[in-house]
Amino acid sequence: MNVIYVLWLRQLKRYVRSRARIVGALGQPLLFLIGLGFGLGPVFQKAGQGNYIQFLAPGVVAMTVLFTSVFSGIELIWDRQFGFLKETLVAPVSRLTIMAGRVLGGATVAVLQGLLVVAISMVAGFRIASFGALPEALLFMALMALLFTALGTALAALMSDFQGFQLIMNFLVMPTFFLSGALYPLRDLPWVLDMLVKINPMSYAVDGLRGALTGVGYFNPVTDMAVLATVAACLIALGGYLFSRIQL
Repeated sequence: MNVIYVLWLRQLKRYVRSRARIVGALGQPLLFLIGLGFGLGPVFQKAGQGNYIQFLAPGVVAMTVLFTSVFSGIELIWDRQFGFLKETLVAPVSRLTIMAGRVLGGATVAVLQGLLVVAISMVAGFRIASFGALPEALLFMALMALLFTALGTALAALMSDFQGFQLIMNFLVMPTFFLSGALYPLRDLPWVLDMLVKINPMSYAVDGLRGALTGVGYFNPVTDMAVLATVAACLIALGGYLFSRIQL
């Protein structure tokens, strides 16, 4: 447990010390909120869908958690290339314990980044339906962060260079985001798109978070929670297996 705590604390210290990382991670959410939120807002409202900022903000928060979580895997490649990972692995603890500490640290950073975007969204005009639902929203953010941090760790365990990781992440993360319903309603979609949305775990993360923050959802909240918890458990197990076989 001490090793998990140390690795978790190390991730948080890296995050707090890197002001450029914090500011840079907020650039894309701001672009989506301002560019899409205010740009497409009138069109969305004329279509009878209501306030687009109110619909979009939970999706932008989920996007922030997704990107921050997955790209935490880059730190594993960085540590491997500069020898920090080797120093960690010589500790008299199992690799699964080390992996757990890294995943918890990366997930915590992702949730903190998501909370910053929630605050920015409120400045842009987003309103939380009930502050009593914030614990539920935090739970969805935590499950999402654990799921995608484990995915990033699993993929990073298979790679040794930054370029390959970034290419695969862009190939995987962007479709995952755009097919999640973060930017558009899930009702009345073409059947192919509807099928892709329903097999995408990010869809359930966005829907659960939107339901908790706005009170309006597409799937059942229990279904959202069950899918996220199941996929997160599977990816954590896969990430643990791949990390245990990592080659230095």
